[in-house]
Amino acid sequence: MNGRSIDFLYDVKLEVSVVLGNTRMLIRDLLNLDVNSIIELNKLAGESLDVVVNDKVIARGEAVVINDKFGVRLTEVISPTERALRLRDH
Repeated sequence: MNGRSIDFLYDVKLEVSVVLGNTRMLIRDLLNLDVNSIIELNKLAGESLDVVVNDKVIARGEAVVINDKFGVRLTEVISPTERALRLRDH
């Protein structure tokens, strides 16, 4: 990077989320959801979860439980070069 340091970026906060899957539904169906409702997602059981940072998939993984809390074990990380290209393209 022409000798410039990017250390100033290390303290930038980013939104990180893990996506189990998604679906589309009508507002009427959304309003009818109740405590025991089930929403069918577009992924099959056992498929990878997407790790998303600021609306960009940066990795994939699998759900794990650690000390009664859910976590994600990364199984695939998109290379820094590919991530940079994706950012530049959008």
